[in-house]
Amino acid sequence: MVLAALMGLLAAAACSGSSNSKTPTPAQPTPRTGALTPDTATAVPLSGDITVFAAASLTDAFKEAGTAFRSANPGVAVTFSFAGSSALATQINQGAPADVFASADPAQMKIVADTGVTEAQRIFATNVPVVIVPATGSPVAAFADLAKPGVKLVLASAAVPIGNYARQIFTKASGTGGISADFSAKVLANLQSNETDVKAVLAKVQIGEGDAGVVYTTDAATATGKVKAIAIPDRYNVIAQYPIAVLKNSRHREVADAFEAFILSNAGQAILAKYGFGKPTG
Repeated sequence: MVLAALMGLLAAAACSGSSNSKTPTPAQPTPRTGALTPDTATAVPLSGDITVFAAASLTDAFKEAGTAFRSANPGVAVTFSFAGSSALATQINQGAPADVFASADPAQMKIVADTGVTEAQRIFATNVPVVIVPATGSPVAAFADLAKPGVKLVLASAAVPIGNYARQIFTKASGTGGISADFSAKVLANLQSNETDVKAVLAKVQIGEGDAGVVYTTDAATATGKVKAIAIPDRYNVIAQYPIAVLKNSRHREVADAFEAFILSNAGQAILAKYGFGKPTG
């Protein structure tokens, strides 16, 4: 019996000595292939097309801005519709497909915003009205000469921002402290035509169909040598404010937001400054 017990103990010891097991180490999760980290994450490239409704006075500046925006975002397309802000506001309110609206005055932007179709608007540029006359042969040599009898005056209609600004200027030059109490009445008595936008006013004066007109400084600069610009005294002049807003029903909202941001950026502002626009005020 003693021998049997001893043999049992030896067997148990041998069994114990042959065991070399360890506690299993839990498997580590396999990293996700292509998972983004803060160091590797990048913005999703923009893609899609937008239509920008913009005031006629923005034509050259926005065309260049559009080219720069597309260059930075190869997947986007930008189509512009340039016209008088009042015409554009009417088209938008009648359902014309647009993604961004850039107006030459807050009044026309308000007409659109009051229908609830715009996001928050921002002033992105300013401009200064100026009198223009043909390069030769005009009876107008100074702002006050607009009231001379027989002057053929060309303006944009009162609903168009530059036409509205012009009439504000004439009113400021009337009454106490003005050129004369009836200055505005005398000037408007010389009105020959009401044009649809600022480019039409410039064209008529440029070809001599008007003795004078009121346009923006930026427009007068495009016809140097063909028209002469006459400054409006600061005490009568107004500063044109240009607001921009994205429309809520934009088909490609990310692109529309990005275009607005570009116009407000240093790069966009530099392009506007190149064409004579001033920075936002206030």
